[in-house]
Amino acid sequence: MAESKITKRSEDYSRWYTDVIAAAELADYAPVKGCMIIRPNGYAIWEKMQQALDGMFKETGHQNAYFPLFIPESFLQKEAEHVEGFAPEVAVVTHAGGSKLEEPLVIRPTSETIIWNTYRNWIQSYRDLPLLLNQWCNVVRWEMRTRLFLRTTEFLWQEGHTAHATYEDAEEEALRILGIYRRFSEDYIALPVIEGLKTEAEKFAGAHHTYSIEAMMGDGKALQAGTSHHLGQNFAKAFDVTFQTETGNREHVYATSWGLTTRMIGALIMAHGDDSGIVIPPRLATTQVVIVPIFRKPEERDRVMQAVDHFTSPFKTAGIGFKIDAREQYSPGWKFNDWEKRGVPLRIEVGPKDLEKNQVVLARRDNGQKSPASQEGLAQTVLNTLETIQKSLFERAREFREKHSYRIDDYSKFNEILDGEGGFLWSHWCGSGECEERVKDETKATIRNIPMNAEREEGKCIKCGARSERRVIFARAY
Repeated sequence: MAESKITKRSEDYSRWYTDVIAAAELADYAPVKGCMIIRPNGYAIWEKMQQALDGMFKETGHQNAYFPLFIPESFLQKEAEHVEGFAPEVAVVTHAGGSKLEEPLVIRPTSETIIWNTYRNWIQSYRDLPLLLNQWCNVVRWEMRTRLFLRTTEFLWQEGHTAHATYEDAEEEALRILGIYRRFSEDYIALPVIEGLKTEAEKFAGAHHTYSIEAMMGDGKALQAGTSHHLGQNFAKAFDVTFQTETGNREHVYATSWGLTTRMIGALIMAHGDDSGIVIPPRLATTQVVIVPIFRKPEERDRVMQAVDHFTSPFKTAGIGFKIDAREQYSPGWKFNDWEKRGVPLRIEVGPKDLEKNQVVLARRDNGQKSPASQEGLAQTVLNTLETIQKSLFERAREFREKHSYRIDDYSKFNEILDGEGGFLWSHWCGSGECEERVKDETKATIRNIPMNAEREEGKCIKCGARSERRVIFARAY
């Protein structure tokens, strides 16, 4: 097994990130530039994410469906903002079966157009609403600058597409999904996020308005972790999707769409990883615990393995994902290092001396702490420790975000902070797209969102000095 060295985060954050992915065997580069191969360790994290989100969607009445990968190019032309927003990223198929196609086919960058073309046939009356569908699939967006998980030409995601009778119903849905994304991010990824409204410049192409959750990574940069779009009637009008109301009138339906992608694996790495590798939050770890038996002689091996079998037997019924690393060609120290690189939340060490005391040693991946624990009732001890690790990772990420959040009213300090440790800059903004664009050009910082829970506060725009009613979040972002 090849030894993979991890660059220190403080030396080169970007290199550290790719080293962590290689060391944990999460993904590999594909023969096509910008694409990635997700390896079993990486896909296991995505499966856990899928399970959690899918359960949340189904609890709120959503069903899964699947729509085709290929979309007639003419569909994309029907919604003007949408085609303009996606045109630079679209991959187009012009030939198939040995001949030129009558109409080129777009490889889906997102599915609004093909789904709304279909909804026209499915929705006739108010009785058909709401229509709440989600699909798990891949999409293709031809990116120029790519990075594993964070920005790739092809990526995996879920995309929800819903239809409603009123603006208010669609707004309620958009906010409901935003809440699901926040809970998923905080409860599973242990990543605190800020919910808010995107500016006109940053909203989804073709949306009435867009909400997002924004997270801070370990280098002080922002990551858009999930988006929920209220589409208004834009797509319904483009594809002529109408319904008969209870009073007998015909109206266009209101829509939402929303998505969360495999970039969340990148978020997990950058929020919790350290110089030893990835740290997987227990709720997203397939292997939550690794047991490393320690012995030198054959008779010691038998005794230790017998004890391991005994104290791990209740783990299965307790729902603990565990592995016993009994490989004899590697030293215990090598195994410790190997499992640390793979981010397993908890390690159990047990040797002959531990057997004499009827104990094991627990080693936490998040902080490196080691502590003895009785073999009796070990399953419950492990469950409690995993829950402590989950909470600890969240608190640590929250403290990091708070430490790197600044209320800035002096534009000269903007670049100073961004060029230093980075972070979230809570500053006043007058609401003009011109000021937003100038700040972006001059500092490379964008308005991440207009936080929903931010207090109203009179102030002056950080750029032009005009009146402002509240602070927004500026940051450099992935």
